Amino acid sequence: MDIMIYAIPVFFLLIGVELLVERKHNQQWYRFNDAVSNISCGISQQVTGVFMKAITFFAYTYIFLNWKIFDIPNEWWSFILLFIGIDFLYYWFHRYCHEINIFWGTHVVHHQSEDYNLSVALRQSAFQSLISGAFYLPLALIGFDPIPFLLINTLQTLYQFWIHTEAIYKMPKWFEYIFNTPSHHRVHHGRNPEYIDKNHGGTLIIFDRIFGSFQPEIAPVVYGVTKPLATWNPIWANFDYYATLWQEFKHTRGVLNKFKLLINKPGWRPIAQGGPQYPPEIKRGEQLKYNTETPKALSLYSFLHYILILLGTTLFLATAKQSDIFAANVIISILLILWSVASLGLSADMRKLGFWLETTRLISLPIILHVFFFSTLNFTIPGIQITILIAVLHFISLTYFWKFKNILNI
Repeated sequence: MDIMIYAIPVFFLLIGVELLVERKHNQQWYRFNDAVSNISCGISQQVTGVFMKAITFFAYTYIFLNWKIFDIPNEWWSFILLFIGIDFLYYWFHRYCHEINIFWGTHVVHHQSEDYNLSVALRQSAFQSLISGAFYLPLALIGFDPIPFLLINTLQTLYQFWIHTEAIYKMPKWFEYIFNTPSHHRVHHGRNPEYIDKNHGGTLIIFDRIFGSFQPEIAPVVYGVTKPLATWNPIWANFDYYATLWQEFKHTRGVLNKFKLLINKPGWRPIAQGGPQYPPEIKRGEQLKYNTETPKALSLYSFLHYILILLGTTLFLATAKQSDIFAANVIISILLILWSVASLGLSADMRKLGFWLETTRLISLPIILHVFFFSTLNFTIPGIQITILIAVLHFISLTYFWKFKNILNI
């Protein structure tokens, strides 16, 4: 967890560099609302990950302590084996997330962006780690120590950040043959029929070559999913696919067909309902991306508040490990962060709900923070001063935000 916290400023530094490259080469890799939505999904994943990661790490450690088959020492050679084992199991986890309908719902969030840039790397599902964690449990059974596992698994996750870019076309041929690269991963994010369910590797691309899922980048990639999300709300992004799947489940006749719907590939349908649905051909110039005409003044407001949310999230992640994950302050912090990204996302959608969520957030946040956090200072002067400062800032924000009442369909 500490490594990921230290990586956060590096992530944003590299995003800044990519933005400069975008401007220098007159490209359009970023759209403000899309990038913010990506980062919001990452924030949601990180704060809920306090629970998800605790569950999976507990399961791994329990199996290691009670059921391990071998006593594998922590040596350089065992770290290499562990790295290969993690990447091998990640490949199968990732592949099955694309090939099993109910698993796809935990991974689809990462593919919902219709752009491709470094912010997309941060776009992750809040529930995915529950599935991925189960795939890694054989390593605990074999006898790989939990601490090296956690370290190498984190490093593998960090590796995958830089491959989410269009700024790098190709790496040297030997590198492209062995490792996952921006070119390989662009294919993975493509909704072109020839690119779907290809290149599942994490750090290595070797397993795709071995198991027949490798596809080189040939045609320009069209990014996103075949059923666009059509919202900037990061919370709904985690539930949208399951809402659709639930409707399909209800209308699918027969217990066996319902079961097949869950375990077959996305797009599977019984013959009586038209049979499997295949993605249509699409070219890059034909794509109509989801977009909202958000006023620049509202985007500036969102940007400034997202900076505060990022600072609060970083502080939360840095201190959460010192608390009981089921403590009231931890749960309230998570809910406040999720509330914040949802209200700003819905405001970017130009939705009435976004206006009222943000308005109530601005009014209630200073009160909630004081009651559950600053009151622990026993109403000392610093605690009162912090509350007053936040209240003043939120009053100014509310006055400014209220000007968008008519624009947001109120």
